[in-house]
Amino acid sequence: MGLLLKIFIPLLGAALAFYFYSAPPSFKEEMLRGKRVIVTGASSGIGEQMAYHLARMETHLLLTARTEAKLQKVVEQCLELGAASARYISGSMEDPSFPEVVVREAENTWGGLDMLILNHIGHSTFNYFDGNVGHIRKLLETNFLSYVAMTTSALPMLKESEGSIVVVSSLAGKVGSPFAASYSATKFALDGFFSSLRHEFIMDKVNVSITLCILGYINTESAVRAISHVIRDKPAPKEECALEIVKAGFLRQRELHYPPWVVGTAVLLRDIAPEFLDSSIRSSYRVENLKRT
Repeated sequence: MGLLLKIFIPLLGAALAFYFYSAPPSFKEEMLRGKRVIVTGASSGIGEQMAYHLARMETHLLLTARTEAKLQKVVEQCLELGAASARYISGSMEDPSFPEVVVREAENTWGGLDMLILNHIGHSTFNYFDGNVGHIRKLLETNFLSYVAMTTSALPMLKESEGSIVVVSSLAGKVGSPFAASYSATKFALDGFFSSLRHEFIMDKVNVSITLCILGYINTESAVRAISHVIRDKPAPKEECALEIVKAGFLRQRELHYPPWVVGTAVLLRDIAPEFLDSSIRSSYRVENLKRT
């Protein structure tokens, strides 16, 4: 049984993940030409790379993040890459009014919206849970409640265009991960809310797709800085990850798992071999590099 778990189950997980969650080859970049897209958390990392891919596809872009100077540079690059238009609005998702401000800007500028990509996250430490409930409340505002608020504000336009909502989440929102209790809680909340909302859309015949993106360890600057000293695994490329997210959203996939062989195997093991998954998780960390608080 041990040999079966170690060899066949990971292979099966990888095969299933590739089959169910990889974007079909029918995607063509020109399909997105002229589409109106909001990308949050677009000043760096995966959000920045998504903006560049969408710019090459000649979309209209509205980008958001906290840092105005970084957003300016991303917008300039997007215009050079061929975006039909590109603009930004800076602000913090910790401000409950900011999501509505962003959506109103899109409505005033374009009169509609085709795709809402929710990608921003709040700052979170990677260590043993220290009992800081206030931090969890703050993180929920940014990582979860602002996603709900933006979706609520954008939904009338998305219903009219029969558009798409793309929610960038994490493997930590499918499988409990050590040293990320606060972060993991917010990502599980995203799965619960948007998976439920998808069912309601289906029942009410609302033709707005919801794509939940379950990401593993990606080589963004913030992720590498936060966890590279603890995680043994090699991170996946952010450029490819960003492109897969854009494809999955446009093709209206229910879920994207990236990297598929890593995420798909973990989700499968969670359901059929949790003890083996627990052992695998423990072996993936250099716990000696963390300090208890």
